[in-house]
Amino acid sequence: MQVKWTELSVLTTNEAVEAVSNIFHEAGASGVVIEDSTEILKERENRFGEIYDLNPEDYPDQGVIVKAYLPASSFLAETIEEIKLAIENLKNFDINVGENILTTCEVNEEDWATAWKQYYHPVKVSERFTVVPTWEEYEPKSSDELIIELDPGMAFGTGTHPTTVMCLQALEKVVKQNDTVIDVGTGSGVLSIASALLGASKVHALDLDIVAVKSAQENVALNKVDHIVEVTQGNLLESVKEQADVVVANILAEIIMTFTDDAYSIVKPGGTFITSGIIGAKKEDVKSALEKSGFTIEEVLMMEDWVSIIAKK
Repeated sequence: MQVKWTELSVLTTNEAVEAVSNIFHEAGASGVVIEDSTEILKERENRFGEIYDLNPEDYPDQGVIVKAYLPASSFLAETIEEIKLAIENLKNFDINVGENILTTCEVNEEDWATAWKQYYHPVKVSERFTVVPTWEEYEPKSSDELIIELDPGMAFGTGTHPTTVMCLQALEKVVKQNDTVIDVGTGSGVLSIASALLGASKVHALDLDIVAVKSAQENVALNKVDHIVEVTQGNLLESVKEQADVVVANILAEIIMTFTDDAYSIVKPGGTFITSGIIGAKKEDVKSALEKSGFTIEEVLMMEDWVSIIAKK
């Protein structure tokens, strides 16, 4: 029997993308596609090589469209109402949700399963890392290039969002041979895989969402680093007992600020806490929270309206 899916589209802002995607995931969405109007106009830096040709018809005139997929069911109307309320509630966190227009349409499973792949190609995201979807053939361009193979499956990021890219660049700067790393809110597992490829001897990846845990475990195995990376279900650092050389968290600024003290106790002296998923407007708040917990701000990376902070203990 063919499964029917409902495609939900929300017209919002770049600032709200991560939060809206999270709301969709929590509602049981089995996939997210992000169509950003600025992608089509963006000047690409040749530093990391060209990405790929973009088709203007795939992108909105303004703002960002976040699309998610839910199986059609008798409860769908209530779920959609809950999603609308949750997105509206983001305003209470000073997140600009833009026009917040939600539309729905029905799609067949095989149409959806292949449609989103057109958005996802090999991308060189840092000096050494290239993220490659599992279904694409890719030959490394240099001997020290590190390839991360990802199958985002039906739920998680492609590793090319600015917040993830900055984390990869930060990890490249700080992870040393035989380091231990903790990846909080791992999602697709991309940052854990990167840490292992950079020489970490032990990586503990955590996510509250069991779907993310399964997705990350699959991607870790795909990249043959499952002897280094352990993926478990957990809320932030609550279940972590061991100390680490590096803690990385690519989640919302509001959440980061709730566990900077925990991070300080987990990071070894001289170690590093990398935070990302921070919108520009929250940069100073997060810096203050990190400093209040005892960290020293080492470097602030910025890409579009996103911020990543490298802090030292």
